[in-house]
Amino acid sequence: MKRLTVILLFFCCASFMAYAQNDIQIVKDRIYKELMKSEVDDAQIETLLQTLKDDGTWPGIDYSNVSREGFEHRLHTAYLVSLASAFKSKSSEYYKKKKVKAAIELGLKNWVEHDYFCENWWHNQIGTPNYLVTLMLIIGDELDKELVNKTQPIIGRAHINAGGARPGGDRIKIAGIQAKNCLFLGDDEKFDEVVRVIENEIKYVEWIGAKYGYGFRKIVGGFENRSYEGRGIQFDNSFHHRTDGVNNTLSYGLSYAAAFAEWAVYTTGTKFSFSEEKLDQLIDYFLDGICKTSVFGKVADVGAKNRSISREGAVNPYDDVLPSKLISVSDYRHNELQEIIDVRNNKAKPTLAHATFYWDSEHFSFQRPDWFASVRMYSTRNYNMEQPYNSEGFLNHHRGDGTNHISVSADEYKGLAPVMDYQKIPGTTVMQKEEMPGANELQKLGLTDFVGAATDGKYGAVAFDFKSPHDPLIARKAWFFFDKEYVCLGTGISCSNTELPVVTTLNQCILRGDVIVASGGKSSVIEKGETEYENVDLIYHDKLAYVFPEPTTVQLKNNIAKGSWYRINRQTDSPKDEIERDVFELYLDHGKRPSEANYQYIVVPATNPEEVQNNTSKNNITVLQNSPAVQAVWQKELQMCQAVFYSEGTLDVNDDITVECGNPGVLIAKTDGTKITEITVSDPARKNAKMLVSIPGKVNAKAENLTVLWNEGTGMSDLLIDLPTGNYAGSSVTIKL
Repeated sequence: MKRLTVILLFFCCASFMAYAQNDIQIVKDRIYKELMKSEVDDAQIETLLQTLKDDGTWPGIDYSNVSREGFEHRLHTAYLVSLASAFKSKSSEYYKKKKVKAAIELGLKNWVEHDYFCENWWHNQIGTPNYLVTLMLIIGDELDKELVNKTQPIIGRAHINAGGARPGGDRIKIAGIQAKNCLFLGDDEKFDEVVRVIENEIKYVEWIGAKYGYGFRKIVGGFENRSYEGRGIQFDNSFHHRTDGVNNTLSYGLSYAAAFAEWAVYTTGTKFSFSEEKLDQLIDYFLDGICKTSVFGKVADVGAKNRSISREGAVNPYDDVLPSKLISVSDYRHNELQEIIDVRNNKAKPTLAHATFYWDSEHFSFQRPDWFASVRMYSTRNYNMEQPYNSEGFLNHHRGDGTNHISVSADEYKGLAPVMDYQKIPGTTVMQKEEMPGANELQKLGLTDFVGAATDGKYGAVAFDFKSPHDPLIARKAWFFFDKEYVCLGTGISCSNTELPVVTTLNQCILRGDVIVASGGKSSVIEKGETEYENVDLIYHDKLAYVFPEPTTVQLKNNIAKGSWYRINRQTDSPKDEIERDVFELYLDHGKRPSEANYQYIVVPATNPEEVQNNTSKNNITVLQNSPAVQAVWQKELQMCQAVFYSEGTLDVNDDITVECGNPGVLIAKTDGTKITEITVSDPARKNAKMLVSIPGKVNAKAENLTVLWNEGTGMSDLLIDLPTGNYAGSSVTIKL
């Protein structure tokens, strides 16, 4: 009996090992298939073979420049991978050709002998190891063994304990490289360990704010260091790559999701496959973070980009690879993923309407099926912009100052970056300096904490108590979003500098078609140039109308602007040629040393000159107040009031409705015209646990987060609303009345 047990145990263990080995091979085969998917360019291969020098180098690469701006060595390792793909591809005329293998070994020999090390750690721990492990998985088994062994210390710089493998940062990329190397080496046990690390990287991380010491959590008696330091997916589904609170959803956060999805596909159906919980969390982040930060889920919102805006192609449309991978491994939110795939393939138009505020990143996005807009801000909790690492994006000083981008076609800003006036960013109020401060003066922590938004998921009101960290300038800015238009208000605009003017920019984008100016009931198409227009009622350009409730003097440019990519990106391969673009630029000049200046305008997207003549948006919008105490609007068609209270105060909405706010906050009130039926509130400063709102009439509503007190003397109901706290502080709560 004992012998039989031993035999059965032996066969069970053998079966398990065979099962595990089979799963390992499945994963390895999937990776190989993915690596070999790209079509080989035989013409490029011929050039690489002909130009390879006897010392194993290629012309055109400066092998002496290992700086952050240089390191063209990345081309060398990329060339090796291209040659390997040709050698292993049956469709290539270089399939199994000895001269190709010889070229690979010559080029690899040069690399391992010199071990080119870049000043930018990323190349050493991610870029170079990734190319070399790819080379090994494609052709490593056929290369000289001694040469292969010499690559291991270089590939080995990518490991889960490496300096760059910060949790929530680049750890998943580095772990992915290590996992692939484990497959190549046949280290099954380590592979299993690393795959589990990858899976567990999908998690929400706590972010308290940069003012608490770069992501340290404040506790009684001091600070407690958290292992993630706020890096990774935030509770609002935005993404922080570093500890500065800057929104990295469409840069590091995008590649983070792509890396995880890659391994979800590689391991699906095997013993290494990821849990349903982790896949659901990844899909939530993709749909509610990445896609809602993007124009129609298809193109990057320019306002959400950081230094990468200075790279060519930064706002090119996304492909369907990532959502297709996600839909292949899970049925969760299937229809939404399918719509994104169809939209990205131009097979369908978007249907999603949303208003989303990312309270951990101070970023707001708003979409209707035919237009998209966003607002970017920062506070005492967040820095304004990513540092200009590697000499990229070093004119981005004001790209967080209440930036308001608006899109109908999703390509209004494509190609604008090299010629842009970086002191006239859409939505911002900026003192016009003779030249921008240096790159070391770019990243700044916000100076005010009343920064945020209220949203019920469909509509949104945004508030920015702005104090410039660069200039002696303050302003209170607010945006109110509805179905067909949104309203932009500014007040208290003051600047102590007596020499330089202050301007608020409505938009700066690529010029397309006619610009129409309407004044005093008359409209006309204007000539190209730069001109001031007085008593303007409306400006129309490229499916957008800018409507002024009161006649306004505007500055308008519809002319050529010049610049270059090298002007904003000093990488060695950045194009230096001068570029010309036709640009539309619309702004308000508040003059020198403004004191308590203000503005108000309505943006009407997805319209045309004929619809503009009716001016229904102007008739639907009433600016109730635009003061340093309260900024508020009424939308007649929706019977909706949106308001920002910078201090406790009272707002008369109409003859029947008055709103009293007992503490600062942002409010959206839906009404039937005579009484409030639903209320949404938030506390941008995140100082209060409750918000007190008093409204006319006796309210009988009951909710878990609501206390109602009837004041018979005033005829008002006092609503004491519990506000979100902890990781959700700054988000909104909605109460139906």
